Amino acid sequence: MDNPSRSERSRHCAIQAALVILARDGPGGLTFDALARESGISKGGLLHQFGNKAGILKALLEFQVEYFEKFSQHYLARAGASKPEPTLYSHIAIAREALKQPNSVARAVLAALAEAPDLLAVNRATDALKIERIKAEAGDPELALLRLSAARGLVFSALLGLCPLSGEDRERLFERLLDDTRWPPAAA
Repeated sequence: MDNPSRSERSRHCAIQAALVILARDGPGGLTFDALARESGISKGGLLHQFGNKAGILKALLEFQVEYFEKFSQHYLARAGASKPEPTLYSHIAIAREALKQPNSVARAVLAALAEAPDLLAVNRATDALKIERIKAEAGDPELALLRLSAARGLVFSALLGLCPLSGEDRERLFERLLDDTRWPPAAA
């Protein structure tokens, strides 16, 4: 195996290990020593790959963006393209997917928020563009943003351990958020 392939495989392994650590120990538990133990990659190899903790967080955020972009494309190709507000539906589905993962990539945002909030600037800018697209597609832009915010609230309250709802309750709420027959069309 050539060095670029081996390097990419090591990077992926380290990112997966970082997600396990974030889910188990929170952002404070994500250290180079912990990552070396979890991934089986030497601390020196990790330092070479990422440079510092901000480098790990940046790689996690990039992985998250890539993962959810692919998920969105698959969702739209499968089910969402025919929806009246495809961008909104894909982002609600992304939120639902974030909760279904045992080591959710959405934890990367929480880790960056706790450790290096400046890394989120790119995510905020990208999100602002998506919000504008959601508003442009929506018959009722405020209702669309409310639905998106509800989905995100379900995700982050659950990831923070603050959500009193069961997984079944959250799943029913996601079904409702994704059911266009349950939301009134905008008045003409």
